[in-house]
Amino acid sequence: MQIDKVTAPEYVVPLGPFHPALLEGEYFKLKVEGEKVLDVDLKLGYNYRGIMKLAESRSYHQNIYLFERVCGICSAAHTTAYTQTAEMLGGIELPDRARYIRTLIAELERIHSHLLWAGVGMELIGFKTLFMLIWRDREHVLDVLEAISGNRQHYAMNTIGGVRKDIDKDMIPKIEEKLKLLHKATETATKAVLEDGGIRARTKGIGTLDKEIARKICVVGPVARATGMAIDVRKDDPYAAYDEIPFDIITAEGGDILSMAIVRLGELVESVKISQFCLDKLKTVGGPIRAEVKEFPTGEAVGRVEAPRGELMYYLVSNGTNIPERARVRTPSYLNDYALLFMLPGESLADVPITVASVDPCMACTDRMCSVTDHRIQIHKTGTLRDLSKSFR
Repeated sequence: MQIDKVTAPEYVVPLGPFHPALLEGEYFKLKVEGEKVLDVDLKLGYNYRGIMKLAESRSYHQNIYLFERVCGICSAAHTTAYTQTAEMLGGIELPDRARYIRTLIAELERIHSHLLWAGVGMELIGFKTLFMLIWRDREHVLDVLEAISGNRQHYAMNTIGGVRKDIDKDMIPKIEEKLKLLHKATETATKAVLEDGGIRARTKGIGTLDKEIARKICVVGPVARATGMAIDVRKDDPYAAYDEIPFDIITAEGGDILSMAIVRLGELVESVKISQFCLDKLKTVGGPIRAEVKEFPTGEAVGRVEAPRGELMYYLVSNGTNIPERARVRTPSYLNDYALLFMLPGESLADVPITVASVDPCMACTDRMCSVTDHRIQIHKTGTLRDLSKSFR
């Protein structure tokens, strides 16, 4: 007797825009057959704040406060990219001490971001003990940032021409002690991820991104490096003090969630080394922490940095006044989020949350407003990317 093969029916399972597995508003339309994801559609545009447009009505210095709030975890990366671009416009040269302080803050923020990501990842696969241990150790870097700037987030350290606050020599030994604790914590987390069978079962070979696809869709940061692409703005286009600091670009070849974890955990070790290098320099390098800022001549400039999530790019146009004519931001998540369209199909429904988290998405800095003019009927419309996508369906 021949038994007919039973095929599971196909369903559409919504994930979001608000869901316990998602930290921000986003919507995944998952087409599934049983527990297997067949296809996915991604919708963004639930949170638009108009920061780029607001920047065109505020002064260069007022915009520092504004751009610091594009993303809470990457606030220093945004102000570094913005002030660096403004300094290009004004032909401003940073003092050496300011360059090392900027680099130190950038790497402390990278440690903060990667530890936060690792903790969230462990929580999503059910390893709550390691989640709590990682976030406990994350407090060390937050303590350092609070001691330096007064804030655990939104450090308000960068200004056009340098930094706002210096680091006292008495504070350096205390920071070094915290870095030792962070180095030890990184070793513990790395050992757990590489040796624990449960973690490897939930991450190895899951959510794989092909290297050629990654290259075509232009992913950046740890997502790109997890597919074997050795790209890093700190090496490719050095800024602040990175051209003087020896460090390695961490890569992996698998393109899966485990590879992304290996890259980020490896970068934690490098960030601790870079931070220690900057502290050693600050013991001997003196001088001012800010350069004089005069006026911004007419022109345009593009600046980029390696944020924790990858390449962060700013574009400014000056009309000769103290208010920028144009301000545009291209965040890493704007590129990396769309890798999920290629990573999710073929995976189990249970692996969707950790696969989404693997690219470290930031929806707050992804959304954009579109302005469209139809010259035939002289109608000008403004809307979000979500509205625009609906118009062309």
